[in-house]
Amino acid sequence: MLSRHTALALSLLLLAAPLHAEEEAPTATLEAPAAPAAPAEDVRAALPERSEADAQALERQLEQKEQQQLKAGDQSFLALWLPANVGEPSGAVILVPGEDGNADGAQAVGPLRRKLPDAGWHSLSLSLPDPSGDAPPARSTEIAAEPAPASVDTAEASAGETAAETTAQPAPADAATTPAPAPVAATPEELQKAHAERVLARIGSAIAFAEQQQAKSIVLLGHGSGAYWAARYLAERKPASIRNLLLVAPSLPAGYTPPLDELIPALQLATGDFYYKDLPADRRAALQRSQASKRQKHPAYIQVAMKALPGNREAEQEQLYRRIRGWLSLKIQAN
Repeated sequence: MLSRHTALALSLLLLAAPLHAEEEAPTATLEAPAAPAAPAEDVRAALPERSEADAQALERQLEQKEQQQLKAGDQSFLALWLPANVGEPSGAVILVPGEDGNADGAQAVGPLRRKLPDAGWHSLSLSLPDPSGDAPPARSTEIAAEPAPASVDTAEASAGETAAETTAQPAPADAATTPAPAPVAATPEELQKAHAERVLARIGSAIAFAEQQQAKSIVLLGHGSGAYWAARYLAERKPASIRNLLLVAPSLPAGYTPPLDELIPALQLATGDFYYKDLPADRRAALQRSQASKRQKHPAYIQVAMKALPGNREAEQEQLYRRIRGWLSLKIQAN
């Protein structure tokens, strides 16, 4: 039988064994969960201009042989080309649509471009950029990932490193308060100038294409606000190959100058001014252009009043075509 002292010593040894095992067990490390990967920056493509969407629709609808991709600066644009249906064409008519139309607009440009080849003229119809001159910018959204919870050891180390960096390289006093410079927005005048350059560059590209087709005469025909752009191109660029201008229901784009009654008579080119007499505002504007041409002693300015036929679009289009064809047959001036 164990003595009293021996039993007490064994009891102490049994109690000390678990404590010793706990001291030798490796300390568990609190590891931080893996940080979720930051999502890629969500960049949405810039919305296309309305005119680009119209051009893409025409590319799907029309035969490939009618389509011409012309270059204006560093941009390509769609033009619709139909050769004359005669052995000896009279020339080429370049059709400039208004800001609410396109290269195959149903009101005037489309019917004219399809019918003029039967009258012995090539037709080349343009796509113009949107009036704003700029497509909506790309929208970018970036979602920052939440920082992962750090372990006790990592937090202490990070705090120590931050304190050391702060002590070694103090940040400038105004670093946190100085805002980044904001982008400078373009003024309305700058936007108008940029838009005008895009439009005039496309008209110039179309004229160069018509010249490559060996057209004997080149006529610019503008519909709506396209009449303003056609006249402005002739006034500013003065191409030697063009001596004839046709205007159909001409209008002035909002915010642009000079007015049509100053711009058109000063050109001194053979000009056919076709307008619809049903609206009082159109009649007054046509009268102002006529009076200005008389003051300028314009040698070859002719106005043609037409009647709008909203209930019979086909008859209205045929009326316009016959008047245009008659002017081309009788009033055209050779280059």
